[in-house]
Amino acid sequence: MLLTEMAPPPGAQELAGLRARTRSARRAALVALCASITLPATAQLLADRATSREQMLPLAVLSLAVFAAALPTLAITQYVWGARARLVHRRERELYAVAPSERARPLSRMGLAGGWAVTLLLGCAAPRFFREAALYGLADALGRAAEAIAVAGLVAGVSFLIWWARDALGMLARARRSGGSPGDPWDPGPGARPRAGAVLWTGAAVAVAALLGARAHLWEPATGVIYGLLTAALVCGVVTDE
Repeated sequence: MLLTEMAPPPGAQELAGLRARTRSARRAALVALCASITLPATAQLLADRATSREQMLPLAVLSLAVFAAALPTLAITQYVWGARARLVHRRERELYAVAPSERARPLSRMGLAGGWAVTLLLGCAAPRFFREAALYGLADALGRAAEAIAVAGLVAGVSFLIWWARDALGMLARARRSGGSPGDPWDPGPGARPRAGAVLWTGAAVAVAALLGARAHLWEPATGVIYGLLTAALVCGVVTDE
C-alpha cells in the first residue's frame, strides 16, 4: 500500500494541527517583536531630524505609545508561543516516546531576549525627546520611570541568563540520551515547506538591523530610505505565511 493511501496513525493529524498553531503563534510573536523595535526606532530617528518642537512632539508621543503597548504585547504573544510549543512537545513524547529536538531553542530564546533588551533601550531613550520638546515635567517623570524599568530589566536579564544557561545544559544532556522526535509522514517538516518565509524573515531582520544602525548613528540614511526600511520590515513580517 502506498504511503499516501495509509491511514495516519492515531494522533498524527492532531499533532500536525498543533504544530500549525505553534507556527502561527511564532509568527505573531516575531511580527510583534519586529514592530516593537522598528516603530520606536523610526519615530526617534525622525524626531532627531525634526526642525521644531512642534514637529518633534508627535514623534516623541508615538515612540512612547508604541513602547507602552509593546511590553504587554510581547509578553502575551511570546507566552502563547511558548505554551503551544510545550503542548506540541508533550504530545510528541506521548506519541513517539522520545523527546523532541531542541537544538534551535537556546538560540531562539537568546534572540528574543536581545529583542527585549533593544525594546527597553529604545523606550528608555524616550524622555530625552520630551525634554527637547520643552515638556520638562513630563520628561522628568518619564526619566524616573525609565530608571526603574532599566533596573528591572537588568535584574530580569541576569535572571534570564542564569535560567538560560541551566536550561541549555539540561537540553544538551537530554540530546545525548535521545535521537529526537522522528516526526510523521503527514507533517512534512520544515525542510519540505516553501522557503519563501525564511527569505522574508531575513529581509525583515536586515531592515531592522539597518534601522537600529541608523538609530545608533552608525550611518545616516535619507528620510525616504528610513520610511522604506520601516515598510520593508513590517511588510516582510506581515506577509510571511509559514
